[in-house]
Amino acid sequence: MEIVYFDTLPSTQVYLVEKLNTGELKAPVSVLAYEQSLGVGSRDNVWAGGKGNFFVSVAINISKLPDDLPLSSASIYFSFIMKQILLASDENIWLKWPNDFYCNDSKVGGTITQKVKDTLVCGIGINLKNSQNGYKALQSDILPTELLKDYLNALNKLPTWKQVFSDYEIEFEKSRRFLVHIGNLQKSLADAILCKDGSLIIEGKRVFSLR
Repeated sequence: MEIVYFDTLPSTQVYLVEKLNTGELKAPVSVLAYEQSLGVGSRDNVWAGGKGNFFVSVAINISKLPDDLPLSSASIYFSFIMKQILLASDENIWLKWPNDFYCNDSKVGGTITQKVKDTLVCGIGINLKNSQNGYKALQSDILPTELLKDYLNALNKLPTWKQVFSDYEIEFEKSRRFLVHIGNLQKSLADAILCKDGSLIIEGKRVFSLR
């Protein structure tokens, strides 16, 4: 996969989406910035920060993804693979439904996934070294460039959704102590039912994880 590096960008995801739309870049491709000033976060929040943290967006053709992957759960899929990479590097990290990286009870990063024509674009921001965006950091010595290479190697193996979900289903129990934003409301995950496609049933309503 082609990797495009920048010292600084307003947003790796905005840049990548723009270049995909103009045809200047084609999937598979990833963009890494050592610093980011206006990154895209959940609920229109900004995810920014300086050197030492992880600011990456990856574009993959939908046709190259596992046949059993529900696109509505792409955030879980991409996030959990990253979590496994960090876990293998002895980082204490887990994935809160559907796209937040946590160390113990503290958020350290997140994932935003969007569809662009026949491509999925996954933006990942993680506080590896420095506490920023109002969140804590892992205090890790992992270099962003090395983490990206390990992540892309894992993606190239194309684990099935079934493989990823079987592990995530167990880890989901940790999410039950937390709230999740559904629209403009916060809902408890304590009694949520996790479905096989990665969606949740909360208070009798189906909630999907694409964000």
